[in-house]
Amino acid sequence: MSLNKIAFLQRYSGLLFTFAIILSSAAALYAPEYFISVGDFQLKELIVPLLMLIMFGMGTSMSVKDFTAIAKMPKGVIVGLCCQFTIMPIVGYTLAALSGLPPEIAAGIILVGCSPSGLASNVMAYISGANLALSLTLTSISTVLAPFITPFYMSWLAGEYIPIDSTAMFMSISKIVLVPIAAGLLFNHFLHGRFTILDKALPKLSMFGIAFIITIIVALGRDQLLSIGYILVLLVFLQSTLGFVLGYWGAKVCKLDESSCRTVAFEVGMQNSGLASGIAVSMGKVATMGLAPAVFSPVMNISGSALAAWWRDKHKNTPV
Repeated sequence: MSLNKIAFLQRYSGLLFTFAIILSSAAALYAPEYFISVGDFQLKELIVPLLMLIMFGMGTSMSVKDFTAIAKMPKGVIVGLCCQFTIMPIVGYTLAALSGLPPEIAAGIILVGCSPSGLASNVMAYISGANLALSLTLTSISTVLAPFITPFYMSWLAGEYIPIDSTAMFMSISKIVLVPIAAGLLFNHFLHGRFTILDKALPKLSMFGIAFIITIIVALGRDQLLSIGYILVLLVFLQSTLGFVLGYWGAKVCKLDESSCRTVAFEVGMQNSGLASGIAVSMGKVATMGLAPAVFSPVMNISGSALAAWWRDKHKNTPV
């Protein structure tokens, strides 16, 4: 990912972005009818195309180097991926089992845990002074692996809550993730630097898309969210916090350096809630299964920003 895009994300995706999500979500709770449809058109039909646009943008910011970097820092990549795809699925399943929530909403908590890390983790790694190169590599590889790993975990861990068609989920995630990322990679390889306006616009479109997706889901699940909102907020806060703590100490146990430990913490604790929302849409359960991802996004950004700021200040105050 280019430094310009990282700088943009660092500037705009902190608390200001989170507050924008909170305000738009509040509007969706107050007047959901404005965020459900326009005339006969259902706004939820925009969720998957928006996610594909976001993934295309991610692909344009990636290169083969993001994947070949595993040869330069294999231990960090292997430890990070193992933590990502073991800690969060187990945490998600445990919290869902203890929650007492309706099955489809509980399955959404598991879905968050089984998703890859998101771009927000790169932002927090940048702010905190963690290993940014490792963060970019882990996000890229975990996202590409998601079509294969997420259906497996969902079938195994969430099958008792809702019926899971692993093949259909694999096809849906591939359409949302692999195809647009491959297109973005090709675009970056052959047309890099020729469309500077697009380079500047895609991060903004991505952030708008995420906020818009969350707003639609909140509007669709308004009644459910009003009845269990506080419980769900607490659960996803615990999910994110446990991801930070267990990711950091998992990396510590594996003897990674401090900078890489912080990176793994963010990669584990900050999931791609947008992709999780898209999966819920593809399963026709956006108003129930999609609630946990919608709530998780602002919660992880608030807690992640606080942790990144604390680590940044701690680093500044540490004697050299």
